[in-house]
Amino acid sequence: MSSAAPTAPDAAPDQAVLAADRLPRRLSPARLLTTVFRHRAGVTVGLLFVALAGWLTHGLWPDPTTRVLALNPADQALYEWFLAVDARALLGDFDLLTDRLNAPDGVNLMTNTTVIALGILLAPVTLLLGAPVTFALLALANLAGTAVAWYLLFTRTLGAHRVAAALGAALCGFGPGMVSQTNSHLHMTAQWLVPVIVWLVVRLLRAADPAGRVTTDGPDRRRVVSSAVGLAAAVTAQVFIGEEVLFLCALTLLVMAVTYAVTDRGLARRALPGFAGGMMLAAGLALLVLAWPLWFQFAGPQGVADGMFSPHYFSADLRSWWTVSPLSVVGSDGAARLTTGPAEYNTFLGWPLLLVTTACAVWLGRRPLAVACVVGALAMGALSLGPRVVLDGERTAVPGPYTLLSGLPVVDGALPMRFALATLPLIATLLVLAADRALRGAGRARRLVPAAVGVALLPLLPAPLPTAERPPVPEFVTAGHWRQCVEPGGVLVPVPLATPQEPWPMRWATAADAAFGMPEGFFIGPYGRGGTAAMGTYKLPTSALLTEVARRGGQPVIGDQQRRQAAKDADFWGASCVALAVDTPHADSLRGTLEQLYGPSTRIADAWIWRV
Repeated sequence: MSSAAPTAPDAAPDQAVLAADRLPRRLSPARLLTTVFRHRAGVTVGLLFVALAGWLTHGLWPDPTTRVLALNPADQALYEWFLAVDARALLGDFDLLTDRLNAPDGVNLMTNTTVIALGILLAPVTLLLGAPVTFALLALANLAGTAVAWYLLFTRTLGAHRVAAALGAALCGFGPGMVSQTNSHLHMTAQWLVPVIVWLVVRLLRAADPAGRVTTDGPDRRRVVSSAVGLAAAVTAQVFIGEEVLFLCALTLLVMAVTYAVTDRGLARRALPGFAGGMMLAAGLALLVLAWPLWFQFAGPQGVADGMFSPHYFSADLRSWWTVSPLSVVGSDGAARLTTGPAEYNTFLGWPLLLVTTACAVWLGRRPLAVACVVGALAMGALSLGPRVVLDGERTAVPGPYTLLSGLPVVDGALPMRFALATLPLIATLLVLAADRALRGAGRARRLVPAAVGVALLPLLPAPLPTAERPPVPEFVTAGHWRQCVEPGGVLVPVPLATPQEPWPMRWATAADAAFGMPEGFFIGPYGRGGTAAMGTYKLPTSALLTEVARRGGQPVIGDQQRRQAAKDADFWGASCVALAVDTPHADSLRGTLEQLYGPSTRIADAWIWRV
């Protein structure tokens, strides 16, 4: 393969990156139908992406209320609760410090990955059909939406051939990292705004380059301003969807911008003043909206400024890069030992894809976009290895580039292995550029390159996500009987209480649209040493006692001291009612313990309650 400068047809995609974006005209119904027919290939690709996403998540759809993603059920319970709390914005009952968990302290929603924008956007679905339906819908929509957004970017901004764009978009939307993160990490799979952000940055760059126009000697100020305003809006929205994705996007674009400037210095000299001005305008506008929410996240009540996950633990194993994901149709479960869990197969690209991508990069030569993608992919891939390189499960003495981020506030809280997620669109772009060049040319490459790309992607074809049945929420909650012992907005204590390890009682609040609060639970808050980030909160004596009975059964000795403590703890929580479902494991032992603590119980539907 030659690395010589491309011919005019080969250079078309790079030129298309800086081509003018045509604004759509107003469409009448007839013109809309004509446009859809004209773009039937794109519509077909989009429908195929939706079908693939539906196939991957079909295990949830018989009844999302009783189905669960088997590989990460705890996080699914957490995100369903997030969606229920977010939906209350439609009822006028929403605050960034919610009192519906961890009573009486509450939970800082900005500190947690609460996908606020998605929850509010789909609030009608949640309130009508329930949070589990919204969760299943988002699991599907994030995969398909991300793929469709990248397809549009590749075809309309990069000007790529539809076949090449479809292959690249499929990797962006359904790559190993995206599929594994679909195991309950909605904030990581909601990446459909990333191509929009990239498009706005490219649009801003084109508007800032005087060489892109004939009739003016300076930047197109109107397009610079409109691009900056759009970029500020997209960044602001992404903050309320998933800040980690935004951070990875921003870091990747920074690496690519520096690389692009080095490889095309003429463009850098021409566009830098206008581009820098536009980026500062975008940052300023976004900061106007985000200043208070970000202050609230890091310095507000229940906020934390540090990460709680060890970068040493969440480091990608070097061997995982050339291993096929266990979640693919040809993957092996034995490879799971190379990562921390089934939601973090971010680096499992397999040797065929790495080999073909390398060959494509060499063939594309020194094209600025290709070079920027290569450097960006290498940088993000290297950062994924963490502070010390791990090889085949063994931590070596070789330091990783991630050590450069060690100690930086906020940034050092990022999980190293998730930096690999940024490599998917970079690799996809290289594949698209190569396949597009081949399809627009002649000779053997016209068939060989797209076929090689397809073969490299084939081992990554994902299998449907494993699902399982989960116990139904008690009728005491679903039928609204809970209102007999706690007022809306009050605090109900489910027994046993929710914990980060066993958050299942949070499903009670989810089923009631978060209309009542609960003590303790699964969340991130300032309960670590010195107010640092921790998962969950301290257990009060009564909670610890009930948790122990729930695990082991038996009847503990209860005296006046325990009864006084139980009353004190209930008062601290602000609780109105304690409830125990009749089908809870060790229900008889728990009921006996509670009756010793709070007196005789009252049966309501399928639960015993104690009014405190």
